[in-house]
Amino acid sequence: MNITIIGAGPAGLTAAWELLQKGHRVTVLESSNSIGGISKTVHHKMQRIDIGGHRFFSKDDRVMKWWQDVLPIQGAPSKDDLLLKRYSRTVSGGPDPEKEEEVFLIRHRVSRIYYKGKFFDYPVSFKLETFINMGLGTSMAAGVSYLASCVHKLPEDSLENFYINRFGRKLYSMFFEGYTEKVWGRPPKEISADWGAQRVKGVSIAALISNVLKKILPGKNKEVETSLIEEFYYPKYGPGQLWEAVAERVIAAGGTIHFHKKVVECEKEESRIRAVACSDGSRYETDAVFSSMPLQELVPALGDAPKKIKDIAKGLPYRDFVTVGLLVDRLALKNKTSIPTLGDIVPDCWIYVQDTNVRLGRIQVFNNWSPYMLEDPEHTVWIGLEYFCRENDDFWNMSEENCVALGIEELKRIGVLDEDVSVLDSCRERVKKAYPAYFDTYDEIDTLIEWLEGFENLYCIGRNGQHRYNNMDHSMATAFAAVDALEGKSEKRAIWKVNTEQEYHEEK
Repeated sequence: MNITIIGAGPAGLTAAWELLQKGHRVTVLESSNSIGGISKTVHHKMQRIDIGGHRFFSKDDRVMKWWQDVLPIQGAPSKDDLLLKRYSRTVSGGPDPEKEEEVFLIRHRVSRIYYKGKFFDYPVSFKLETFINMGLGTSMAAGVSYLASCVHKLPEDSLENFYINRFGRKLYSMFFEGYTEKVWGRPPKEISADWGAQRVKGVSIAALISNVLKKILPGKNKEVETSLIEEFYYPKYGPGQLWEAVAERVIAAGGTIHFHKKVVECEKEESRIRAVACSDGSRYETDAVFSSMPLQELVPALGDAPKKIKDIAKGLPYRDFVTVGLLVDRLALKNKTSIPTLGDIVPDCWIYVQDTNVRLGRIQVFNNWSPYMLEDPEHTVWIGLEYFCRENDDFWNMSEENCVALGIEELKRIGVLDEDVSVLDSCRERVKKAYPAYFDTYDEIDTLIEWLEGFENLYCIGRNGQHRYNNMDHSMATAFAAVDALEGKSEKRAIWKVNTEQEYHEEK
């Protein structure tokens, strides 16, 4: 069969490779000039940016094996481990990252919340440091608030109530309310609880208490749930390196990838798509379409949809994303952990900025993702400031110079940078439709899905292809499910069931 795939992100490229292995002909149409979608690696001079941060971990063994088939796991220490004489797990026979390019590093996950100049575990944990940082009064208020939430459960008809039921109103106000509004541009009371059901499955005060008791109480059953993974794989040069390697395999196996191909029309014959047309006038006949393009754009391309369907698709909201890259000589933050780092910088991959007096949402410290993401990890720090916005709003349209200046000013205001810090370089990267959002017409998405399922040879995959906040492994799983459905091994509806299980997405 001749298969057309819309989008060269994780879902599209996974589908392309799987289909080629089964003997199908594959054409990938990518609207941009790059591989990997939001999982790409952006190059800025000698530094690299990971858009949004991508940990390569999955509870799906098929996904883990698939990744390792593309990039082997390190067999020798990476640059920072060597310089620090720091222990690192390696795999016998694996490549040496100091000598070879195509390699997965094994990295330790450290992500913390930064709130009012203090660090808290993410998610919040019950240990002495947490209570010291919060103070006696706040700790007591949080405890009383949590007990109240246990007695009086709220209806889970919003993300706000979802969080309050699990953490209590006090911790919700400290660690969830402001940050969630930064990300989505809406207060949590206006957002569907579905987002929480997908992104913080199983994480709650009750789960934290249970884990603590299992650790300290005697008994044979000492199994403790891991709410967040502590170790993950990471390509030497960022996530885009893996997807660029997959794209090379697709081409070597006979597949075709075309760039700057924005699909604007799907030509139909009854309930089947017979060809797709692009904005440049090119046209591709097809036996089936695997689409990872946003549903907001797919529905108009399908032509004469009912008004109700058009309205639902048009109303599906997104949050857009801006990363400001800063190369600095140092951070003001001190490493008070027991984890050794180059330059003794904080060991975090991500820092969640909860303070509501800044627009900044998260900080990535690229040195800690991989020392190969920057030219001089011993003497400089390469960070990414992550902002959430809406395409064409005031922040999106801000000049790059002003955006960088705002980022520097906010970091100084919250104590991440000193006043006399040397900013050696900077850049800005904007990404449209980075996060499908769960409000507006989202509560009618089942109606839209049912209509899309009426097209016999259309398979919607990936984050934007399903308007679902999928992780990278979930997007890949939708591709696996779509290929199985095409081959008659499962029902098409199974594609839409990916990432609906009630387990936390990073539990294993």
